[in-house]
Amino acid sequence: MRVITLPEFGSALELAEIDTPQPAAGEVRVRVHAASVNGFDLAVAAGYLKDHMEHRFPVVLGKDFAGIVDAIGDGVSEYAVGDRVFGVVTKAHLGDGSFGEFVVVPVSTGLAVLPAQIDFARGAALGLAGTAAQAAIDAAQLAPGSTVLIVGATGGVGNQAVQLAASAGATVIATARTALGIAQVRLLGATEIVDHTQNIAEAVLADHADGVDVILHFAGDPATVLPALRAGGRFVSTLVASPDQLSADGIEVLPVFADPTPVVLARLAESLAAGRTSVSVQGSYALADVADAFEAFDAGARGKLVILP
Repeated sequence: MRVITLPEFGSALELAEIDTPQPAAGEVRVRVHAASVNGFDLAVAAGYLKDHMEHRFPVVLGKDFAGIVDAIGDGVSEYAVGDRVFGVVTKAHLGDGSFGEFVVVPVSTGLAVLPAQIDFARGAALGLAGTAAQAAIDAAQLAPGSTVLIVGATGGVGNQAVQLAASAGATVIATARTALGIAQVRLLGATEIVDHTQNIAEAVLADHADGVDVILHFAGDPATVLPALRAGGRFVSTLVASPDQLSADGIEVLPVFADPTPVVLARLAESLAAGRTSVSVQGSYALADVADAFEAFDAGARGKLVILP
């Protein structure tokens, strides 16, 4: 099968052919119809996870996927050949990614049924971003009437978080700059906009003198936006690994990580299928053009970028 690989640390990405994998016990093989780009993929390609996760070269990149089950391992009863599925490659090592024609994944985590109402592109864009946003919203404990600043609102995680926060009854302040970005986050439920190229904390405090109740931090330097949080507020971040990374007296710093359990994925899919949330796909790329997709992502894409094997 054709895949996008990182042959070794420090090398460029390559379009290569490798043997099509076979599912082991407790696994299914998915014919990938779409995958999507995440910051995690760029980190792997840059070698940033060299000392943090086992790499089995050539590493096939990609976390998110959507497609059709085409083979089943021993002991699997939850899925059948022909089922539409989506999810996130969730393994202890790096190597078996979704940027290829097939991917093998366990059924115990990172996999769920894709409802018929959701096309493969949107399904592939939902998994990692959706679970990260849901984890952030759960940690934030938003109440109706609370104020929340979402930094990185125009990205895939931010898009989902804006919708979930608005649905919880919060007043959403979103970072955006371009006319399209502003229109996008307003459509998703943001009521106030802050230009992320300006001093975000100053802009927020000009209208909310005591600070906001919650900051959801998905982009940029956390220290620069921290002053916008009120005393006793919650700072929730996907980019902070430990509260010790920030000097923050009188507030709660909550690092969060995406946990794509079948239950969470099914919850996200049901909400999308019912029209309560949406997924913004900015563009699609052929498998051979993954490097171009990475450049677009790094330049600050709005929404998600999809790979079509």
